[in-house]
Amino acid sequence: MVKHWAEEIPKYTSPDGLVKVTIWAGSLNGMRGLPPPVNSYASNPKSELAIFFINLKPGGRITIPMAEGGRNINRMAYFVEGSTVQVGRSTVDQHCALTLDASQELEFFNSDPSTTAEVLLLQGRPIGEPVAQHGPFVMNTQSEIQQAFADYRKTQFGGWPWPQDAMIFPRDKSRFALVNGTEIFPPRAEAEL
Repeated sequence: MVKHWAEEIPKYTSPDGLVKVTIWAGSLNGMRGLPPPVNSYASNPKSELAIFFINLKPGGRITIPMAEGGRNINRMAYFVEGSTVQVGRSTVDQHCALTLDASQELEFFNSDPSTTAEVLLLQGRPIGEPVAQHGPFVMNTQSEIQQAFADYRKTQFGGWPWPQDAMIFPRDKSRFALVNGTEIFPPRAEAEL
């Protein structure tokens, strides 16, 4: 299992402070996301996987470079917060999903003087396999989806280690994760212990 705390995820801030980008995967302006699992699709540089959460304050602008694989790379942007955002030469004034041309560099600009805009950008080379999706599960076939639901109902993916489905911990307990029966803490919380 791989666990990343928010404090470990690289974040790019523009020189003017108007743009912040959380870089979950890929690289942007010389910053790289955390390394992916070794044998994963994401670990192959030809995948050109990128996951960026872009926060644009009023007047903020950022350019996303073209993908090396050009049109062979899928790129989507999800406008999720704010009243308007410029995407290239287009003005988007509704929250929506946009299919983008990865062979072109693309500027995002928040022209609204009063609200912050937020965009999730996803990019990667198609995997070349069938994709079946239902609820939180993504597999190759519907029978694999059915098996995933059965596995979840049976074991909750390895079991829920607490006595209640909606476990509530004391207020004074810091954030933690339970990994292989051991509590681990985010970098700052460890320093405070």
